[in-house]
Amino acid sequence: MNKAIVLVSGGMDSLVTAAIAKKECDEIYFMHLNYGQRTEVRELRSFRKMKDFFKPKDVLIVDVSYLKDIGGSSLTDENMEIKDFDGSNEVPTSYVPFRNAHLITIAASWAEVIGANRIYIGAVKEDSSGYPDCRESFYKAIGKAIDLGTKDETEIEIITPIIHKKKSEIIKLGVKLGAPLELSWSCYKNNNIACGKCDSCMLRINAFKKAGIRDPIPYEIEIDWGIN
Repeated sequence: MNKAIVLVSGGMDSLVTAAIAKKECDEIYFMHLNYGQRTEVRELRSFRKMKDFFKPKDVLIVDVSYLKDIGGSSLTDENMEIKDFDGSNEVPTSYVPFRNAHLITIAASWAEVIGANRIYIGAVKEDSSGYPDCRESFYKAIGKAIDLGTKDETEIEIITPIIHKKKSEIIKLGVKLGAPLELSWSCYKNNNIACGKCDSCMLRINAFKKAGIRDPIPYEIEIDWGIN
């Protein structure tokens, strides 16, 4: 029996990952992280809608607002500007230092208690913002640490099903699986209408264009989807 915790941010990647986990596992559990990000309210709203759609067995919402106190990211520090997409390969200011390690380790604690043997996370290495904690090698390493730091009988596998997929491929997979893409939220700046200019919005817009699909969420700017 495969019993999985799915890390669901409210974004598109975690939405599609949830759809994959739903298909592959006997039971799924959803975990969401509030860490003082600018769009915390909007992401939580998306998470709740996804929860209603997928109907996981249980839900855990974790408050780690100390990440905002630590700072170092434009997502949590209002004194730092969220820059518009510039096509740079540098790690953007939106990177939250080592955030995914917090996600995985909290999920591992919960997994050991409920007897889950899988943790799903929608990390994407290729065609993404280039966050260092989205590397496949990172998940292999932290998986070994979890194995060493839990009971001998505990077996937890970290699943990263879309880590090598292009964003356009993720969208197409989501459509194939019947994932409600309209429920997801990617914008780093706004809580109501997506800005269409930040790094995350541009990655999303470009991916939908490449997939030949119109994004179902609204944007502040007019976008030519190139679709008749």
